[in-house]
Amino acid sequence: MFIDQAEIYVRSGKGGDGMVHFHREKYVPRGGPDGGDGGRGGDVILEVRHTLNTLADFRHKMRFLAQDGKNGGPNNMSGRGAEDLIIPVPPGTVVYDAATGDLLGDLTDPGQRLTVCKGGRGGRGNQHFATARNQVPRTGEKGEPCEEKELRFELKLIADIGLIGVPNAGKSTLLSVLTNAKPKIAPYPFTTLEPNLGVARIDEETTVVLADIPGLIEGASQGAGLGFDFLRHIQRTRVLIHVLDGLSADPLADFSQINGELSLFDPHLSKKPQVVALNKIDQPEVQELYPKLKKELKKRGYELFSISALARTDIRELLYKAVNKLAETPALADTELPLPVYRPKEDAKQFEILREGSNEWRVAGAGIERTAKMTYFEHAGSLRRFQKLMEILGIEAALREAGVKDGDTVRIGDFELEWQD
Repeated sequence: MFIDQAEIYVRSGKGGDGMVHFHREKYVPRGGPDGGDGGRGGDVILEVRHTLNTLADFRHKMRFLAQDGKNGGPNNMSGRGAEDLIIPVPPGTVVYDAATGDLLGDLTDPGQRLTVCKGGRGGRGNQHFATARNQVPRTGEKGEPCEEKELRFELKLIADIGLIGVPNAGKSTLLSVLTNAKPKIAPYPFTTLEPNLGVARIDEETTVVLADIPGLIEGASQGAGLGFDFLRHIQRTRVLIHVLDGLSADPLADFSQINGELSLFDPHLSKKPQVVALNKIDQPEVQELYPKLKKELKKRGYELFSISALARTDIRELLYKAVNKLAETPALADTELPLPVYRPKEDAKQFEILREGSNEWRVAGAGIERTAKMTYFEHAGSLRRFQKLMEILGIEAALREAGVKDGDTVRIGDFELEWQD
C-alpha cells in the first residue's frame, strides 16, 4: 500500500549515571575516588534508503526509542555508550516537527542522514571532582536527560517527469507503454488512487523516472477529489507532460482548469515546463478537433502533440521532447520547498521565578531544570554543588527578592526542595 504521510514519536537515549565510589583494596588505605563516568545515550537518526518508496512501515510501528547509556562503575570504569537508532526513510521524505510545524529537514539523497534527537551525555563520576582541598568528593552527575519529539513525515516522490491531467485522460496507459510500470487501468474516473513510478530507457546510458499523478479535478488544491493528497508529488518533478483527453467535452477548459489548480496549490508549479499531448488521436472526432486545439494552444505558447497511448502512436516522440526540455531545465531550486527553521539553542543561564501559592515557588529554565535532573540530591557534595550553581546563576538572589521565606517549597522541574535560610 502506498502511504505518503505518517506521524511517529521518537526519543533519544538518556546518558548513563556517573558513580560516586571510593577505591577499596587491601593494604591500600585512602584509595581515593574511582567512580566511573556514564555512557552516552543513543541518537535518533533518519537515514535515506533508496530501496524504499513508501512510508507504509510507519503504520505498524510509530514509537522509536533509542537505548540509554550504561551507568559508570567502580575502578574508573566508564559505562558503555548506546548505539544510535537508525530509522530508514525513502528518498523525498520531508520531516516536520508535529508540535510546532517547523521544517526539520528534506531528505533526498541515498545515505543522507538527519539527527532528530541527540542522546544525552553521560554523567561524570566523582573521580572528576577531586581537588587538593577536597580529596574525598561525594559529588557526581546523573546522565543528561533524553530528547523527545513528535515527527510528521511527508513523502514527495522524486521523478524527472510528471504526468498530469484530468481523470481518465490516459496517463496510466501512457506510463505503462513508456516504462516498465504496471498501473491499474480501467475505463472509469479515479482508477489511479495512488502515484505510480516507472523508468523509461532513452538509450543505453540514459534513463528517466516518470510519475503518474492521480487525476486532478476542479478544487483539487482545496482537497476536492484526490488532488490535495497527491499534488505535493508534482513539486519534485522538473518537467510535466500534460495529457489531454481527446474525448472530453472541452479539452481546452480541462487544460486551463488543471493549470489553475497547480498555481493555487504552489505558484512554482505553474512555472514548470510543460509538454502538452492530445491523447486518443486514433479516434476520428479527436483528429477533427486537433487542428483547432493546436492553434489555440500555440497562442498560449504551448506546442501540442497528438498521441494515442493505447495504439502507441507517436509516444516516443513525446518522450524525447520531454527529455529535451528536461536537459534544458536546471535542478530544483531550494525555494521549491520551505527552508528549515533555525532556532538558537536555549540559553542555559536564563530562568524565571513563578509563584504557585502562598508558600510555593517554581524556578523555570532549561539549564537549571536539566542540572536538577543530573544531580544526586542524596549525596551532600552534589547538593552543595547544585546550591552553588543556583547562587552563581542568580537564582538564589532572585528568590529572596521575590519574597521566599524559610520553609517554603521551591519546585525545579520534577523536584521539590524546602527553602532554608
